[in-house]
Amino acid sequence: MRGPKLRVSLVGAAALTLALAGCSASNPDDGDGGSAADDTLVIAAVNVPGGFDGDVITPGTQHTVTQIYEPLVNYGVRDVEGGAREVDASVIEPGLAESWEVADDELSVTFKLREGVESQWGNELTAEDVKWSWDKSLDQERTGAFIASVSNVESVEVVDTYEVRFNLTDPSPILLKALTLYTPSIYDSTEMKKHATKDDPWALEWIVSNSAGFGPYYVDEVKAGEEAVFKANPNYYGDEPHFSTVVYRSVPDASTRVQLLQAGSVDWIEELTFTQLNELETSDGVKVQSTPGNFQARALMNPNYEPFKDKRVRQAINFATPHEQILNNVFAGRAQQSRGPLVSTIPCYNSDAWAYETDVDRAKSLLADAGYANGVDITLEYSGLNWWEEPLGIQLKDGLAKAGIRVSLKRIPDADMTARAAITERDLPFFTFYEQSIVLDPGYSMLLTSTPDGSADRNDYDNPEVTKLIEQANVITDEEKRCELIDEAQQIHLEDASWIYSAEIGAHEAMAEDIEGWVWHPDNHERWADLSR
Repeated sequence: MRGPKLRVSLVGAAALTLALAGCSASNPDDGDGGSAADDTLVIAAVNVPGGFDGDVITPGTQHTVTQIYEPLVNYGVRDVEGGAREVDASVIEPGLAESWEVADDELSVTFKLREGVESQWGNELTAEDVKWSWDKSLDQERTGAFIASVSNVESVEVVDTYEVRFNLTDPSPILLKALTLYTPSIYDSTEMKKHATKDDPWALEWIVSNSAGFGPYYVDEVKAGEEAVFKANPNYYGDEPHFSTVVYRSVPDASTRVQLLQAGSVDWIEELTFTQLNELETSDGVKVQSTPGNFQARALMNPNYEPFKDKRVRQAINFATPHEQILNNVFAGRAQQSRGPLVSTIPCYNSDAWAYETDVDRAKSLLADAGYANGVDITLEYSGLNWWEEPLGIQLKDGLAKAGIRVSLKRIPDADMTARAAITERDLPFFTFYEQSIVLDPGYSMLLTSTPDGSADRNDYDNPEVTKLIEQANVITDEEKRCELIDEAQQIHLEDASWIYSAEIGAHEAMAEDIEGWVWHPDNHERWADLSR
């Protein structure tokens, strides 16, 4: 077993040099044959969390609230090739709720909570905690409120101490899957109320640097700009986590994160390019694990702007896209072709309508029919939100030029991309953006990305026929009938061609070779309680 890792504050090249040098020597063990660091997990992250409110996503928040707040139900888990595991969207298992019952009219679901579940503060979970937590999210009108809306949740009521009922406006095929999420988070409302004020009734200021959940970890200490330290919840109802301490350290530079993992100074690193992943696969003491995931890299065309108002132009751009070139040159052979608005890990995915294999002659013909026989000039805007955006833009520029589609690349600030792609603006004519559906449900995913009220409909795509099909699918629980409606919506979406359906890039994690137990979750964050050394 390895000796303890060097734990240093990683700021600048000098600190990195010390870390690498320190790892070259064998460190003594703790006297009983085990490493002194066996029960500590060190993560090289991009940012220190900006808070621990599941409804307010700041850098690092989503990654860490998933460790603090326990859901009412969980997905099942299955093995995948290569030693990793992934959630199974077809199986829903108990979490904080040990059982549930759907009413005959499907307009309510009553959950029986586990008894004796305690937060790190020693307060027992009750139905009042669930109601308080959902009331908080609804009042904030942010992430959790959106989840409630798409799940058709009208209200949450306390039945008795350990029973809570979700009242619905319509039957909900999404609700149980949505309840696997970290938001609306289930808080220890007894503790939260101690820190609430008249001006801050939900204790939002307190949870910037504290936590009160029923999950396997809690916030122990936050050092702004440096690291956050988490401790295992001594009262956790589930299996005791292997790691009693998790250090979540800010290392903004990706190449530095790679070097730290290679040196054995950290156990886990975040957000790497595929080239870096390929490099790490050949490094001693390191392993990379992958699953198909749910992450989709795209370029989007806004049909409200010229020349994208014409469907033939959008189709031409899709036919001119150099798909194989992109998969090889941008994603280093680790991704697969995206063939529609859903990714292949979501139920009801159907690639039969895919027609956009690269065909430059077809693209030229469509452009000529649209009045652009001499080609067309367009600008592709991209940001640094994802490492692949600029490389994707370069490959698109190269490939589309063969069909007479002349692309100018324009990098814009990350904040501008986020603001302009938001539901209140949507004024980007042609741009790169990612998508992931954190609920593995086709109706949820397409509502999010392909209807005008969806927060991820970033290119302002609006086809009333598609919207109607999705709305119908989201109020029936018969899976076969839902898939028929979703199939039709996918076909129309592909014909409308307002996306360049670029790549399903998979989920890939790099870790120390002695770390075991990773399970892929659709929010694309590992669960520390799954891991062991």
